[in-house]
Amino acid sequence: MIGILGAGAFGTALAVTLGREQPVTLWSRRGTTGFDVELPPQLRLTAEFNEALGGTMLLAVPMQALGGLLRENAARLDGRALVACCKGVDLATGLGPTALIADACPGAVAAVLTGPSFATDIARGLPTALTLATADEAAGEALQRELSTASLRLYRTTDTTGAELGGALKNVIAIAAGVVIGAGLGQSARAALMTRGYAEMQRLALALGARAETLAGLSGLGDLVLTCTSEQSRNFRYGQALGAGSGFDAQVTVEGRATAAAVVALAARHGIDMPITTMVDALVAGRVTLPQAVQSLLSRPLKQE
Repeated sequence: MIGILGAGAFGTALAVTLGREQPVTLWSRRGTTGFDVELPPQLRLTAEFNEALGGTMLLAVPMQALGGLLRENAARLDGRALVACCKGVDLATGLGPTALIADACPGAVAAVLTGPSFATDIARGLPTALTLATADEAAGEALQRELSTASLRLYRTTDTTGAELGGALKNVIAIAAGVVIGAGLGQSARAALMTRGYAEMQRLALALGARAETLAGLSGLGDLVLTCTSEQSRNFRYGQALGAGSGFDAQVTVEGRATAAAVVALAARHGIDMPITTMVDALVAGRVTLPQAVQSLLSRPLKQE
């Protein structure tokens, strides 16, 4: 049996698509799902944590809640295959999902599922492709078979660093892309922002040991394109509101906000220049105004691409 911890939109969507083909238990603290969708017969919803425990566990909680979940339940989760289904960098430690899993549950198989996907598409059974990353190649092959469905196609890699950073950093760039559109700066500016943002993603990821082909794949470029061009992306919508000077629902999880702060600190430790990420962090924190952020980026020294 597959157990899924977290019944937000993404956890629910994964539970629905997997539950069409095999037994799945979805754990929710409140006993409710992330959106109104018909649950397949093989999917069981529970508010009891122990009832959701299976050999393979999908951890579909927000990135900034993952560390706490793992520490609180380490004894119950250790020794299983733990697949993080969140994107970001932990603000407290600067670690990605698989490192958090390894620290809390050293006997577990640590993996991450990431890539270009919207929960509603997955739940509706629309064709979607994701990256499954784990350093254990044999375990990755087994998980790939177990978690792939007729409509959800998984590609595997052992490059957990690249897969995690691609998924984390694209959220920051998606906020910036939303700011561009919300402020009325135009489609050309968004294209430039996405391209230079991708260059930033590569600089940091490669410096931390990722492979270039991972960043060029689903978990990097693929996810970047999706989240920077669609209003289904929460990070993009948040940036849009920021650029337009309008309000945004504080209850909506926007992973890119905390990720921007975490990545600025991470980049500083490694001496990596990330001007767009730095401006997003400053803008979100209110340390600069939108005109100041735009002027700062446009006045940077001219250089070769």
